[in-house]
Amino acid sequence: MEQRHLGRTGLRVSRIGLGTLTWGRDTDEHDAADQLKAFWEAGGTLVDTADVYGGGDAEFLLGQLVERLVPRRELVIATKAGSVPDPDRRFDGSRGHLLAALDDSLARLGTDYVDLWQIHAFDPRTPLDETLQALDIAVSSGRARYAGVSNFCGWQLAKAATWQLAAPGARARLASTQMEYSLLQRGVEREVLPAALDLGVGLLPSSPLGRGVLTGKYRHGTPSDSRGASELLGPFVEPYLDETADSVVEAVLTAADGLATTALQVALAWVRDRPGVVAPIVGARNARQLAAALSVEALTLPDEICQALDDVSAPVHRYPDQDWSTL
Repeated sequence: MEQRHLGRTGLRVSRIGLGTLTWGRDTDEHDAADQLKAFWEAGGTLVDTADVYGGGDAEFLLGQLVERLVPRRELVIATKAGSVPDPDRRFDGSRGHLLAALDDSLARLGTDYVDLWQIHAFDPRTPLDETLQALDIAVSSGRARYAGVSNFCGWQLAKAATWQLAAPGARARLASTQMEYSLLQRGVEREVLPAALDLGVGLLPSSPLGRGVLTGKYRHGTPSDSRGASELLGPFVEPYLDETADSVVEAVLTAADGLATTALQVALAWVRDRPGVVAPIVGARNARQLAAALSVEALTLPDEICQALDDVSAPVHRYPDQDWSTL
């Protein structure tokens, strides 16, 4: 699998990442092991997790499998901290919470360091410089090799990345930002992606298949074994089951028919090769589903297909996003 640099850093990662959101909850040890082995054998290196996935079970399971199945040095393990199960405070970006969470993650993962440590979300109750100091401490102490953020809007990302670049050497530059991005969710193109490109921050798209909708599986209803049918993830999928999504899905299926491939491959190839994208993070229920996603490595979409998909899925960006100098 092709490797790409993560932002403006020397870290190289596979251009498809393996997500572990359901590990330890809906994905058991056997299926997780099959996925990790298939991913590694296909040349995949980037494995993304978080301290809250499965209440910590995803990290623990990943640590157990790495010890048995895959050499630690051949994986780029990324995790996140900052989310909390407290309904009164969904995110905690305080230095104390973040560094304690990192130590707990390392213990569950059974490793001395993570390759990429990410702040899970912006915390408006904590000064941003305090949150970013936690990244500096993690990197300078060797507990994290690189640092990133997740779910930061445009101004938050620009402020954080600029702050980290203000004192070269003293602060850990942001290598990445993880955001939802797909043919059904192109909101990052408004401000996040331009900021990331300008500041040398690599984009790691989550939900690159539109929460599964872009595979076409929901065209004629909700399959009983799908995320959309589950009590936990049903509300996550439901917003994309509308007429707007239907037109995009039909365009993806038409492209797939013309290329003699699948809707999954078309949707994944589109986002993988967007400017600024480093590696879409793909979550799978089992190794068979993952193999279908990994087969996209052989596909590059023709320019005319990309343009057609761009047109049918184009978000409405008006003032102040238009280039008024050209009007």
